[in-house]
Order: sequence, then C-alpha cells, then structure tokens
Amino acid sequence: MKKIHLSKYTGINQFSPAYQIMLENDLHVPDSVDRVLMARMVRLCQETAEYLYTAYSPIETKYQKGSKPELERYVNDAIAGCKSGEDQIRGIASFCSRLSAKIEGQSLDDMLVGGTEEEIIQRGSDMCTDVARIGCAMCQIAGFPSRIVYLFDTEQAYSGHVIIEVFRDSTWGTVDTSTSVIYHYPDGKLATTWDLMKDPHLIDFNREASGGFYTTVGQFRGSAISNYFVREKYSYTVSKINDYYRSILEMSEKGWLGGLRWLHGEDRTTGHNSFIQH
Repeated sequence: MKKIHLSKYTGINQFSPAYQIMLENDLHVPDSVDRVLMARMVRLCQETAEYLYTAYSPIETKYQKGSKPELERYVNDAIAGCKSGEDQIRGIASFCSRLSAKIEGQSLDDMLVGGTEEEIIQRGSDMCTDVARIGCAMCQIAGFPSRIVYLFDTEQAYSGHVIIEVFRDSTWGTVDTSTSVIYHYPDGKLATTWDLMKDPHLIDFNREASGGFYTTVGQFRGSAISNYFVREKYSYTVSKINDYYRSILEMSEKGWLGGLRWLHGEDRTTGHNSFIQH
C-alpha cells in the first residue's frame, strides 16, 4: 500500500471554504461527539481510497454485550424476525428512517440535536447526522462493523448529507439511514461509497430502485469517512438550533425563493467566518 500523509486529507476543510464555514457553524456544540467525528473525517479520494477500504476501520466491533441495555433493546426490536444479516441491516435502517415521524410538525424553537443515541431515539429526529450515528451504533451492537460517511454536493449550497457504511460479506456497503436505502449493484453485490462516486450509473440504478431523496449523482461529488465506536466515551451534549441554521431552515421552509444559494456569503469568504456563534 502506498504510504500517505493522512493529515493532508483530514478535517472539515477538505471540500471548499464555503463548506468549511457551514461545518464550523454546525448545530452540535463544540467538543461534542458529532463535532469530534467531523474533525476526524478523512476525505475519500483517489489518494486515500485504498487505505480507507483496507486499514482505516477495524472489521470487528468489540462491543461488550450489556454495556448499553436500552440501545440493545432498540436493536432487538429493529431486527426481530430478520432471518439474515442483510435483513437485520435493513431493519435497522428502516428503524432509523422512521425516527423523523416523531417530530413531525415540530417548530424550529423546539428542535434539539445531539445527545446519546438513546436520547435521540426517544425524542425522534430528522437530522441526518444524528440518525446516521444511531444507525452506526445499532449496527455495531448487532455485530456489524460500521462507520460514518459524509457526503457533499460541492456544486450546490448547503447540500451535505450523512450516511453510514456497514461491513459484511467481506466488504463495506453504503446505507442511508435517513431514507433506508441500501446501495447495491444490479446483481446484488454491495456498493461502497467509492463505487458510487466513480460510477454515476450505479447511483441512478439505486435511485430508480428505491426512490431515495438523497440518491443523486451530485450528492456523491465529495465524501469523507470517520470512525465512530459505540464502545468509546464521548461528550453527548444536547443543543438547540443556532442562528446560522435557523436562517437556512427558514429559507428551506419557504421553498428557497430565488433558488438554492449560500445565504451568508460563504462562497465569497476566504478567511474565518465571523457568523459562527459558540
């Protein structure tokens, strides 16, 4: 394997100054688990692909049964009746995608993000970052190595999405926990995020098969991977919406009058963004 300097491809500055500003203004509080995972993400590209799919992530979970009993109960409910490992992953993805129903009609003032997986499940969420982390943790408890995947449509404003990859059948396979889309080749072979980035036709196939909202060629223009281990200790602070994201979500509710665009001049900024509020 060719030796690479991983630090060159690590962190929130990997895609564009605009996306760096967006990530700096993330809803989750600094030093929380979700910020830590973003800071550690490694860009998936030609230079890093071999490493990310061979040495970066362990292919055993090392989860100690009984250490998270409440989350184990959710896993057992999600996979009840599943006869195969693939069915279990499908059950977990479906469980995660249904969490948005719990907050239907919720106001922005009542919106909460972050927290433990158990807290997020209890209150519900449509925040892809939170939902992906739940899916990642549940898969590990079920015995499947898994990791967080960040997607960026670098030609669009605010077009980020978070999904997971799950290891089974000796390979990593892409799973969208927000839409319950499990990515495959037409012959049923699992599709990695790298496969999808290299083959737009494969993305089209999965969109036609699943109707997934985020299953677009653009959404896979940029990607990064971060290891999250449910067995490790992190800070799980819960936070409310900040002014930055409020402006974005309010514009989204209005249907993006004038078209999707950077609202705060992120694409015209080369230095540190003064909008950020911690």
